[in-house]
Amino acid sequence: MKRLLFIDRDGTLIEEPADEQIDSFSKLKFTPGVFRNLSFIREKLDFEFVMVSNQDGLGTESFPEDTFWPVHNFILQTLEGEGIRFDDILIDPHFPEDHAPTRKPNTGLVEKYMNNPEYDIANSYVIGDRETDRTFAQNIGCKSLILSDEGITWEKISEILFAGERIAEVKRVTKETDIHVRVNLDGTGKCDISTGLGFFDHMLEQIGKHGMMDLTIHTKGDLEVDEHHTIEDTAIALGECILNALGNKRGIERYGYALPMDDCLCAVCLDFGGRPWLVWDAEFKREKIGEMPTEMFLHFFKSLSDAAKMNLNIKAEGQNEHHKIEGIFKALARALKMAVRRDIYHYELPSTKGTL
Repeated sequence: MKRLLFIDRDGTLIEEPADEQIDSFSKLKFTPGVFRNLSFIREKLDFEFVMVSNQDGLGTESFPEDTFWPVHNFILQTLEGEGIRFDDILIDPHFPEDHAPTRKPNTGLVEKYMNNPEYDIANSYVIGDRETDRTFAQNIGCKSLILSDEGITWEKISEILFAGERIAEVKRVTKETDIHVRVNLDGTGKCDISTGLGFFDHMLEQIGKHGMMDLTIHTKGDLEVDEHHTIEDTAIALGECILNALGNKRGIERYGYALPMDDCLCAVCLDFGGRPWLVWDAEFKREKIGEMPTEMFLHFFKSLSDAAKMNLNIKAEGQNEHHKIEGIFKALARALKMAVRRDIYHYELPSTKGTL
């Protein structure tokens, strides 16, 4: 089945001026990264390109056609010069108050694709810059990539379309814990974390925020017994989720980081080489930090390393115990961010063995 990219024009292919009309060449400016990335997508992938654009009042006195078509045709010719050709171009001229069925986010212009069994609508995308483009995708029944969203650029769109979204979800239920973890390695640092242990939540949030990954962790554990199962099982589920989200590991940096935090120096170096190992060089003088026993820090990172199948080498020195462990979690986050970074233009497996 064929897949489609329904691509908006103004604000997506070209930057949109304040008056929202590209009616002269002086207003024309292409969006950053559009040539390299759309050309890459066109060459490497099997999507058909369909431009879908609202042009309010096109053909009326406020927006005559003779000011629209010269610029529009120049846009198409310039894109074609970089190998970017559209299979279909659909333009709606209505104003919002017309409530036309063909005006986005309504689907009148694209129903010929929606009702055609040759097309894989569920795995097609709308690429746009507004909430109406997201709604348009929902109305079609496909996915969306919105350039106004944090972290979404033309480079990121290429990466997602070429290599897939790195999102994974793990549910782990035992007699001791009930855990739900969801990870988006290409997120923006959004966190939704609840384990019943405030300090543990704070540390896990460092991974999401400083690792620039969206992280959901909901853990219900037998805290009436003690903290052990909650911490250990959360580490196992998080490690499994990261491993699953990495997929085939092609194009990743693989390695990763060290950082200072006030009186402390914390180093976390890691390798997603497929072989778990932990080197731990950190001592804590306090029995607990918050509700979290300091003896469980080692156990957390060992379980995480085993489940994610990664080498972890952790060292920390300093006087303040809180700063020391927070520095370790932040260094882990930065190491993860570095190691999972993916380069689709050099989409090789980072291993001389040919496997990770």
